Amino acid sequence: MIYTITFNPSVDYVMETSDFKEGSLNRSQNTYKFAGGKGINVSRILNSLGVKSVAYGFIGGFTGSFIKKVLKEEGISTNFVELEQDSRINVKLKGIKETEINASGPFVSNEDFKALCDEINQINKGDIVIVSGSVPPSLSKNVYSDIAKIVKNKCANLVVDAEKDLLLSTLEYQPLLIKPNLNELEEIFNTSISTEEEVIKYGRKLIEKGARSIIVSLGADGAIYLDNDYILKATVPKGSVVNTIGAGDSTVAGMIAGIANKKGIKTSFKLAIASGSATAFSKDLATGTKIESLINDININFLD
Repeated sequence: MIYTITFNPSVDYVMETSDFKEGSLNRSQNTYKFAGGKGINVSRILNSLGVKSVAYGFIGGFTGSFIKKVLKEEGISTNFVELEQDSRINVKLKGIKETEINASGPFVSNEDFKALCDEINQINKGDIVIVSGSVPPSLSKNVYSDIAKIVKNKCANLVVDAEKDLLLSTLEYQPLLIKPNLNELEEIFNTSISTEEEVIKYGRKLIEKGARSIIVSLGADGAIYLDNDYILKATVPKGSVVNTIGAGDSTVAGMIAGIANKKGIKTSFKLAIASGSATAFSKDLATGTKIESLINDININFLD
């Protein structure tokens, strides 16, 4: 089974306006509400690809009820720890420029985190646990490594998509996959990266630190995959980018969907890039049909 963990789920409220003017009355042309959060995005894309998962995390209040309702309607199983406070609402203003206002989210206690860990302790050998996104300020920064240790002790597989220190804290537990983008890779090593050779160099350092595989997304320049046996470069298909939210999560979901279905690394990597690109070309997360339509437009090359 595949499990996703979202520490701080949200209702993403998208408002489209032709020309946003600060300090003035603005009217939206369209509004959309989505169940958001990096792990939830992964579960939704996995579901679109026909792969089942269980969404873990913390939710509360009327916004938490909305999140559960949306996921239930999509056929996604959930096992959230319930909080007293409302889950957050993130506002996305889409005009000539895109502006985001993200709320901090509800208070999560150490007891709440223990309840989550108790659930994670029920996983089985060979399961995949995907942990991604920010940590509520009320919790210790050690929560990623705490979860990584549980997953390792259960002989299960960990996937991590998180910022510098959170990601680095998990490497000693040999995560199956990590997915920094180029900016995050630069931040991890406090350097500037401008060539494929440098991406590979620093990606290999993360492999040496414990990661079993890594995808480094390069935006319009594609992505690079590394493990102890392969170095692959993927192109991205042509299309109009209308949404950057969830593209990275979709990439993770596509890769894990391929792995779960034993498609092989090259095919799984192609599915990862198709999933990320399809979301970038869509107002919401991509559909399975959209993802499949892009598969043949992606080229995968082996690098030395």
